[in-house]
Amino acid sequence: MSNPSARPGRHRVVVIGSGFGGLFATQALKRADVDITLVARTTHHLFQPLLYQVATGILSVGDIAPATRMVLRKQKNVEVLLGDVESIDLAAGKVTSRLLERETVTEFDSLIVAAGAGQSYFGNDHFAEFAPGMKTIDDALELRGRILGAFEQAELSDDPEERRRLLTFVVVGAGPTGVEMAGQIAELANRTLAGAFRRIDPRDARVILVDGAPAVLPVYGGKLSRKAAERLEKLGVEIQLNAMVTNVDVNGLVVKDKDGNETRIEAQCKVWSAGVQASPLGRQLGEQTGAEVDRAGRVHVNPDLTLPGYPNVFVIGDMMSLDKLPGLAQVAMQGGKYAAKEIRAGLDGAQPQDRQPFKYFDKGSMATISRHSAVAKVGKLEISGFIGWIMWLVIHLMYLIGFRSRLSTVISWTVSFLGRGRAQMASTEQQVFARNAIDVLQEQNRTRHATESREAG
Repeated sequence: MSNPSARPGRHRVVVIGSGFGGLFATQALKRADVDITLVARTTHHLFQPLLYQVATGILSVGDIAPATRMVLRKQKNVEVLLGDVESIDLAAGKVTSRLLERETVTEFDSLIVAAGAGQSYFGNDHFAEFAPGMKTIDDALELRGRILGAFEQAELSDDPEERRRLLTFVVVGAGPTGVEMAGQIAELANRTLAGAFRRIDPRDARVILVDGAPAVLPVYGGKLSRKAAERLEKLGVEIQLNAMVTNVDVNGLVVKDKDGNETRIEAQCKVWSAGVQASPLGRQLGEQTGAEVDRAGRVHVNPDLTLPGYPNVFVIGDMMSLDKLPGLAQVAMQGGKYAAKEIRAGLDGAQPQDRQPFKYFDKGSMATISRHSAVAKVGKLEISGFIGWIMWLVIHLMYLIGFRSRLSTVISWTVSFLGRGRAQMASTEQQVFARNAIDVLQEQNRTRHATESREAG
């Protein structure tokens, strides 16, 4: 099925992805004389930096994932299409997406690819069955079920060894997401759940943070890394550095230290926050343009964020590789605004060769460790502790989409950080096991389609 909604003669812009890059690019084209089609595989815009708070019961899904249609409902020059982009034909100027059995082909004059990245298991994708990542709402809800379910199962167990396994939580990856997740699991056990069980003491929970790097939050370095590690240890988090995960199964994982010695950790609940892999669309674009694609699937782009030979195709956010820019929301936001600016300039007659290179303005980075404690780095300024935490709260609140989301988040934070309660503690068995069931169903569908194709041939 073709998408005929664009008006004849109008410049057609297709944006792939509803994350920070795609959304900011779309909004920046609000007053441009263009027709925009935003194609995304989800119906929402996800504020991913707060996903771990959904997983640990602080925030609701609605607080951090407003419906994309509702965010853009007043922008009359944009149409939102739900679908997973399967192919991009740059020469023909077409994007093909699929929703269930329905295929849609959308033509473009300019293209902004902001399809983002998923979790990387460094070639060990089978780990995902036992150690979910932290990239989607489904991941967060599954982890919430796994975390809370571990305490519930421990309450029912009479076997001390089984209890220890059930109450051991391992977070793989000591970057911002891993540090935040480990800190919140520790606070959940030590504050929120304390006194809620009769046969176990949640404070007996063991939280382990594992990373192959030599430091916690290695990108921050020096003092901030040390302060983050010290705060985690005060919360009772065990930190194992220079440790590589070599195997993961339903009951635990195996860790190898820098001397090659392997140790098994018995743990039912594992969280994977180490590494990212860009959308597979990056390799498609590389094959069509000759652009280099790195091991993480990111496409090396020109200084104006375009692809070789295609000045009308911009690749932004986690999918692009340029000047070693980090995979941060700010990079995606600024890249989206830059692409929109250059498209508008092109409509006014500006030539691609006259474009100024994209320049990223580093507004700093920050990570929260626990209640009342965070680290922040802004240029040469390093801030930690309570002041860093207040800065973290304000900055993240500013970037939430919509007044309702901000208000609800403030209320949830007040309840969680001033008191002991958490409003979003519901979990279901379906949340834990639905992903595996869907994977089985999708594999069955692929097999059926392949069989039908062979029979038709």
